[in-house]
Amino acid sequence: MPLVSVLTAAHADRAPLLPATGDSLAAQALPAGWELEWIIEEDGPEPVLAPLAAAFPQASHRGLGARMGVAGTRNLALSRARGDLVHVLDSDDLLAPGGLATVIDAFAREPDIGWVAGQADNLMPDGSRVAFAPISPTGRIEAGAVNDYVLEHGRGPFHPAGLTVRTDLARAVGGWAALPRAEDMALVVAVAELAAGYHTPEVTWLYRQHPGQMTKADDWPDLDPACWQAIRQRIESMRRWGKGF
Repeated sequence: MPLVSVLTAAHADRAPLLPATGDSLAAQALPAGWELEWIIEEDGPEPVLAPLAAAFPQASHRGLGARMGVAGTRNLALSRARGDLVHVLDSDDLLAPGGLATVIDAFAREPDIGWVAGQADNLMPDGSRVAFAPISPTGRIEAGAVNDYVLEHGRGPFHPAGLTVRTDLARAVGGWAALPRAEDMALVVAVAELAAGYHTPEVTWLYRQHPGQMTKADDWPDLDPACWQAIRQRIESMRRWGKGF
């Protein structure tokens, strides 16, 4: 039976938000024959999230007992994935109703694609949803086109959170890059150079806006230029080496 593995890197400070994330996952209605597993990998020296994870039968929690950072934590979650597909769900975000079904259907319609990027709505502190227009056109995206956009515009053509990737493709490119910022975009450019993908016009996830967001920290932008330089170098090097590793 096909399985989708939902990967969530979390830390102790996300304890108040994680139950809502799990509820959104438990409410998903999957296409016939599909099952899901929720892999929660907890970063930090003093894990506290196991009791919260135990409330969700599909969840598997592991506390790392050390500070690994988001990229390392996601990669260790990827090592436990048993599914054909891996879907990224941040510990403070939610899946939209029917979000996973939309993604799985895209893979079924386009069997040669390697990844799907989902459109999001902002989830505001008062619980309201605010839509925002896609950064670039939705639909099928041929291999290399995402990276053409990145090289031209200096940013990605869609938000990289909420990405779904064929598990073996995510592993083939080494998972998430060890960057302090934009590690998820570094994965996107690697898989999108090798394989065609799809950007859904439908909303598949909700991007929670709250004061504790890492991206709202005052120093968050400081390392962006260096990280985007590394991303550009990854694209250029893949192309120089004929997409090989």
